[in-house]
Amino acid sequence: MARFFPRVPRRRVTAALAASSLLLSFAAVPLASADDLRDRKDRVTGDINETLSDLDQSSAQLVAANNALMVARSRLAAAEQQLAKTRGELAAAEALDRQMQAALDKAVLRLEEARVELDEGQAQVGEQEDVLGQLAVQNYQSGDPSLLGLSMVLTSQDPAELTGQLNSVQNVLDKEAVTLDKLAAAEVLLTVKEEEFEAAKDEVAEQRAAAAENLEKKQALEAQAEDAEERVADLVEMRSTAHDLAVEAREADLDRLRGLQQERDRIAEMLRQRAEAARIRAAEAAAAAAAAEAATDPGRINSDGFLDYPVDSYITSSYGIRFHPVYHQWALHDGTDFGAACGTPIRAAAAGRVIAVYYNEGYGNRVIIDNGFHRGVGLGTAYNHLSAYSTSVGERVQRGEIIGYVGTTGYSTGCHLHFMVFENGAAVNPMHWL
Repeated sequence: MARFFPRVPRRRVTAALAASSLLLSFAAVPLASADDLRDRKDRVTGDINETLSDLDQSSAQLVAANNALMVARSRLAAAEQQLAKTRGELAAAEALDRQMQAALDKAVLRLEEARVELDEGQAQVGEQEDVLGQLAVQNYQSGDPSLLGLSMVLTSQDPAELTGQLNSVQNVLDKEAVTLDKLAAAEVLLTVKEEEFEAAKDEVAEQRAAAAENLEKKQALEAQAEDAEERVADLVEMRSTAHDLAVEAREADLDRLRGLQQERDRIAEMLRQRAEAARIRAAEAAAAAAAAEAATDPGRINSDGFLDYPVDSYITSSYGIRFHPVYHQWALHDGTDFGAACGTPIRAAAAGRVIAVYYNEGYGNRVIIDNGFHRGVGLGTAYNHLSAYSTSVGERVQRGEIIGYVGTTGYSTGCHLHFMVFENGAAVNPMHWL
């Protein structure tokens, strides 16, 4: 568990996740003991540190490639959903189009039938009008039948002959009346047929307008579906490209990781040799000298261990083996990360001699100090990802002396200090010394 400075106020983890999680924990268990609450806080802090550690161990290229891949996947899912929705709407429009076409065909058929019936009605009216016209001609030629009957009554001498003539006149009158009745009925029926014909025409017009509107909608949906299919195809290609880039970035990062391990081994061997050469010096004298320097050095940052904290800040990632979620392999996080703003002064954790000041692709700008022989081992410290140096190779630095400034150079995605401790050249957990 990360330790904080005993002589300064405890610093809060700045991540909002920690604050919100702690508040939820307090609200959920109001009667919990102080130890339980501290345990909950430590677990939340540990989760945050693991997350920050994973980010610190990922290169900007890999993070960008993975982000692009996630964006492509998200957009592809949304595009596929939109395509499915559009296809569904298009299928519904096509089904409606078929129904509307059937209704239109039926309406057209009714219109044709109404037109035939209308033509028949007009023909019947015409026939009745023709009959009436003939009767009118006959009446004109022979006179008015009613007056003709009166004339027969006045002039006829034979009753039998008069009766026959009157019957003939009545027949003509009856025929004329029947013809008029048929004409009136035919005209009424014709009016009904005309109304039915107009209604059929209106229905056909409505069906055609609705079909045209649905056709326009269907054509628009077809265009949308085509665009959506093209977008899905583009996003599939984008996802494939992002995946390939992520794989390439991951392979490049794995190469850098192997390079970091080789660099660590090289520095370890150098420090091991120096530790072997320093073994002849008395550990007690070195410890006494270090204590005297600490008592007179005003720039020192205090701690409980032999080494002082290199920066006045909080720990974001601890030393140890972990399974990296991006690399998908176990790897050693070979130091302790302190979260601090770029430009924050970095101080020597103990007195010693600067043996290396250089840039490494993985560790960025780094300073390595041989701190001498203490507690039976050759002790070394390394300060990584610096934005600038304030020391040089061969210089003797005192405990608490500023040797550089926090940065984000090398294999880093944010401002922080990656602090390492070596025992006889082997990287160990810095917290055993801080």
